[in-house]
Amino acid sequence: MFTYILDEETELRPLEPAHARHIYQLIDQSRAHLRQWLPWVDSTTSLNASEDFVRASLTQAMENGGWNAGIWYKGQFAGIIGFHEINWNHRSVGIGYWLGERFQGNGLITSALRAMLDYALIELNLHRVEIRCATGNKRSRAVPERLGFILEGIIREAELLPAGYVDHAVYGMLQQEWKLKR
Repeated sequence: MFTYILDEETELRPLEPAHARHIYQLIDQSRAHLRQWLPWVDSTTSLNASEDFVRASLTQAMENGGWNAGIWYKGQFAGIIGFHEINWNHRSVGIGYWLGERFQGNGLITSALRAMLDYALIELNLHRVEIRCATGNKRSRAVPERLGFILEGIIREAELLPAGYVDHAVYGMLQQEWKLKR
């Protein structure tokens, strides 16, 4: 497996089975924080759930449908960033991300997303990257805004979270736009 160095303290590592314990522990430590924005947190109640996630991620990568990477900061597992299913016909992909609560505020997601955009839009020659996040999740929304994504619209009641339905902000970045920003 390769490691992608973001800076002297931060790297991306493709998920592997040994990461399941780190994933589960970080989710468990940040459960109250994460559950307000991520619907899968409440169903991640055991190490087995994280192992299943890693296996599904590896299958997706083997089928050339996308992949997930662990974000490692100062040698500690900090979160995940990854491609949702790549649509090769339309040359588009969605990107999702999350961080453990104690790792926020270090620019980790912005740095990781920049690398993922280079990979998607330059290396894979995809045409479009999309990010969707709850309209009330100001920190998550700030990341695509910081990198120059275009807010394309709002999808009403797009996701059911423990507190109820939330609207999603949809952000897009096209290949030609990203090439101009680099």
